[in-house]
Amino acid sequence: ISLADYGRRELDIAETEMPGLMALRAEYGAAQPLKGARIAGSLHMTIQTAVLIETLVALGAEVRWASCNIFSTQDHAAAAIAAGGTPVFAIKGETLEEYWDYCDRIFLFEEGANLILDDGGDATLYILLGARVEAGETDLIETPTSEEEEALFAQIKKRMAASPGWFTRQRDQLQGVSEETTTGVHRLYDLHKKGLLPFPAINVNDSVTKSKFDNKYGCKESLVDGIRRATDTMMAGKTALVCGYGDVGKGSAASLRGAGARVKVTEVDPICALQAAMDGFEVVTLEDVVASADIFITTTGNRDVIRIEHMREMKDMAIVGNIGHFDNEIQVAALKNHKWTNIKDQVDMIEMPSGSRIILLSEGRLLNLGNATGHPSFVMSASFTNQVLAQIELWTKGDEYRPG
Repeated sequence: ISLADYGRRELDIAETEMPGLMALRAEYGAAQPLKGARIAGSLHMTIQTAVLIETLVALGAEVRWASCNIFSTQDHAAAAIAAGGTPVFAIKGETLEEYWDYCDRIFLFEEGANLILDDGGDATLYILLGARVEAGETDLIETPTSEEEEALFAQIKKRMAASPGWFTRQRDQLQGVSEETTTGVHRLYDLHKKGLLPFPAINVNDSVTKSKFDNKYGCKESLVDGIRRATDTMMAGKTALVCGYGDVGKGSAASLRGAGARVKVTEVDPICALQAAMDGFEVVTLEDVVASADIFITTTGNRDVIRIEHMREMKDMAIVGNIGHFDNEIQVAALKNHKWTNIKDQVDMIEMPSGSRIILLSEGRLLNLGNATGHPSFVMSASFTNQVLAQIELWTKGDEYRPG
């Protein structure tokens, strides 16, 4: 909390770069359209998110907040918000156990949350999975397949033991969720297709003023920033491979090209692959360049894009990082029995059986937030303005929407 004054000074600067959020305060502040809303927020606890939180509060909402990534919190931002009276459960470098405990705490309003503001879908997953287990589907949390699931399942069991029926009660009073990112939206569509989404959901990610700006131009600025802060490497002249050419991949490829790297792209979608070719990038397979590229970046939202056999073929001191939402694009779990040397926070050198080494950024999680400070305020203003409008829509007109 001693960092609160520093955070407040940064907040003052960010507000001047976030005109969308400040305009919402001016236009809707007097009307208090979110009065009575109790918002459980799960989104990277950065300075830009702090401006979002204070906008929600200015419009009448009660808010409790956690980060959606164990490495993305800016502690001075969290301190500034906590000092202002909003409960924040986030610290940079959380354990997975702490992460899911904090996710639980954002719902602990005296009367429970009635809205979710999500990034990646973890808060939504937590409530819906817990409710299904309470309904008798206990097999869902019996066999974890990762460290992440182990921590999640343990937290669900802990909450069920402390408060029987809590998940079902919490689920039933939720009026909706607004989802920030591509990965979380895919989760919601999957739940809806299976008939497992019991409340309205607004897809903020696919708003043109989010995905075509945040995903592309935000990554264009923040990817190279993260690599530079982590490694101090000169990218000019190096060969960089970007896995995926969606909006995030487009911004990432442009970011690396702007730094002087020779960029190549992998892409399974023929339209996106053709876009990459017409943008001047050589479209290859990972296997084509795995032994020669200097930098590898995943942007796909899919799992096991870079596998253990790929990393063992990479040249000595190749840099490997991810800018997709989850940490399973790179098979980090398969590296656990290798020799790790921590260089500095969120930068690890891992030795392969052959003696070659790779530099892994942020343990395969979002490197632009783990190794740097994420997207600039201006582009996040567009994204977060959509979030606030979505929350107002869900709160004031939620009964006009069907579940899904």
